[in-house]
Amino acid sequence: MRILDNFGARATALALVSALVFAPVAAAVDLEPATNQAYDHYVALTQQQVSQELAQPGMYLWIDQLPSAPREADVAALKGGGLVIERLETEENGKPITAPSGLIHHWVGTVFIPGATLDQTLAFMQDYDHKVDYFKPDIVISKTLSHSGGDYTVHLRFYTKKVLTTVIDTDQEIHYERVDRTHAWSRSRTTRVQEVTNPGEKDERLEPEGHDRGFVWRMNTFWRFQQKDGGTYVECQAISLSRDIPTGLGWMVGPFVQSVPKESLTFTLETARDALTKKISARN
Repeated sequence: MRILDNFGARATALALVSALVFAPVAAAVDLEPATNQAYDHYVALTQQQVSQELAQPGMYLWIDQLPSAPREADVAALKGGGLVIERLETEENGKPITAPSGLIHHWVGTVFIPGATLDQTLAFMQDYDHKVDYFKPDIVISKTLSHSGGDYTVHLRFYTKKVLTTVIDTDQEIHYERVDRTHAWSRSRTTRVQEVTNPGEKDERLEPEGHDRGFVWRMNTFWRFQQKDGGTYVECQAISLSRDIPTGLGWMVGPFVQSVPKESLTFTLETARDALTKKISARN
């Protein structure tokens, strides 16, 4: 009986400790107005900067702004089938922009798709009804809600598992602009972001916007496409907003909110490159 009692006591203690540790993460947090405003300000300044960069002749891609040696190294890596990805930070008057009670994540990544034309690349990117076919498991639902010219409204549901598991349901507005025969860009923004509880179950429900575990509250992307060197370069700046890291829970929440934005962008770009490469090869 004593052995059983000790086992029961340890099990009870473990359950209590787990409950205490995971409770702050499982509990909903609110997206505060000041956090939201800081993110909007950050995105607005980034968009101004992107527009200025696009207006510079001969400096279309982000890597074009690099000094010659690292630029040549990056181009060689891209042509060799690699990915170039860097963390960015938009500053205001030389100072960082902070989001109280939140974290802003900003990454830029580039891939090169050999043999792909700009038309083929854009057709693949705009095929939102079939994103789920290529981007599993990260995308579990993909649907075009409306489409007019270069404007799309889409529904995308994302799945992420890294220590913690989260499913995020989103609606997004996306605009494409064709500059000329070899250049194009697009921008997207979420108009709705809701965490899904018990996804796929009978009791599935969408948590209120801005009142959930706070792993993803907002998302914006800035894409650039350039056809040259016998293929098409695809570049994406991805900006997202999450909760900050609860005190004492960095070991659990930190890897999720800090590394997932980079890993998601890496997966998106590499998957797009590989999928489009296969489609082109199958046609030839």
